[in-house]
Amino acid sequence: MKRWTRLLASASAVAFMAATPVAIAQEATTTQEAPTPETGLLDLYTWLHANPELSFKEQTSANILATELESLGFSVTKGLGDEWVRQKSTEDEGTVREGVGGYGVVGVYENGEGPTVLIRADMDALPVPEQTGLDYASEVTSMTWTGVESPVMHACGHDIHMTNWVGTARELIANKDDWSGTLVMIAQPAEELGLGAKAMIEDGLYEDFPLPDYNLGLHVSASAPAGTVSYSSGYALANVDSVDIHVKGVGGHGAYPHTAKDPVVIASNIVMGLQTLVARNVDPQTPAVVTVGSFKAGAKHNIISDAAELLLTVRSYDDETRQLLLDGIERIAKGQAQAYGAPEPEIRIDSDYTPSTYNDPDLTSEAMAAISQAIGEDNVSEVTPVMGGEDFSQYSRTEENVPSLIFWLGAIAPEAYEAAQNGGESLPSLHSPFFAPDPEPTIETGVEAMTAAAMALFNKE
Repeated sequence: MKRWTRLLASASAVAFMAATPVAIAQEATTTQEAPTPETGLLDLYTWLHANPELSFKEQTSANILATELESLGFSVTKGLGDEWVRQKSTEDEGTVREGVGGYGVVGVYENGEGPTVLIRADMDALPVPEQTGLDYASEVTSMTWTGVESPVMHACGHDIHMTNWVGTARELIANKDDWSGTLVMIAQPAEELGLGAKAMIEDGLYEDFPLPDYNLGLHVSASAPAGTVSYSSGYALANVDSVDIHVKGVGGHGAYPHTAKDPVVIASNIVMGLQTLVARNVDPQTPAVVTVGSFKAGAKHNIISDAAELLLTVRSYDDETRQLLLDGIERIAKGQAQAYGAPEPEIRIDSDYTPSTYNDPDLTSEAMAAISQAIGEDNVSEVTPVMGGEDFSQYSRTEENVPSLIFWLGAIAPEAYEAAQNGGESLPSLHSPFFAPDPEPTIETGVEAMTAAAMALFNKE
């Protein structure tokens, strides 16, 4: 837990760390009785949907998932070596471990000789007011890590992810005579902050637990029908960098602009200059994005302010393109300030960036062959990569370089998907207050797909 605290501090999450994990957990409100290992998957899903928890506050969700693994016979001490056993108290030996990198959960199931397969689900929700109209819609409110009281919703499908994770664990244990190896199930906090995977790794995921031979994960798709799976081989999701530019000027009266150095004009030219960065510096066949998401300056009509703030998101796949974009942003910002005779701007590149997600081609081919056999070839398709980010990438971007795969799970009711394809109402995106998966076929397909992929890897010669 100490390593988790240091990580958050390094990510400038000072406001969040004003409360301890215990105090944070006490803010959560839940409805109905919490599910148990006897709860069906659909009921588990509706409970998780109605009781979302924000990043690094996932105590209740984590406890439910840990209890599920314990009921199935998972542990964290078998076969992990004398050093690990000595670190654990007697009453903890053989139990699933919670509190890894925050509220992360790790369970290990040894089932004979064979490869080690890690399956990951993320748990956190978003500060979004739900507007789906569902009977089990969230009414939870909570304090965000930036100190804002907000309604909370599973607007990115992590409730589906957790339910599929539980269903997959149940299926694999029920059919343990049909596979051999070590299954590692992890439930991850704080994916939405891009910090949870790194927190679990920093807290000993690859040191205190079996090192996986393969990592598997899934994510719901808001643009594909339930009952389907899609994937990208190679790069699947992008590097995500956040860049802040503090533009310095010289303030003055709006009626006498010649006596000032207007930061609004300088920042405006920086924004326009950035539009050429991708168009004229990056190979046209190489994906790249530079978006200015916020521009703030001034407080009154007739005052030239002395500063302006630009907030950027920067997306790329490979490290070379990433560096080209970051260097270009700095060059353009400083060049524009110099052209206007203004002080040099301050440029801050967030050190806790999310690296691009790379699906190992061999692993992808093997897993998709198994999934195609399980749910039908017509229900599996290859899609182009996206410029969104996912911190699942952290599990393969370590010195161990574990082959990894994350695939898309269709979550839209087929009739709604068909209507949208035929010019009807457009589909809500992920993070939308209107996003509502079609739970039953989505969960059924997700469990089938993930179970098939894991079984294929366990049974490799």
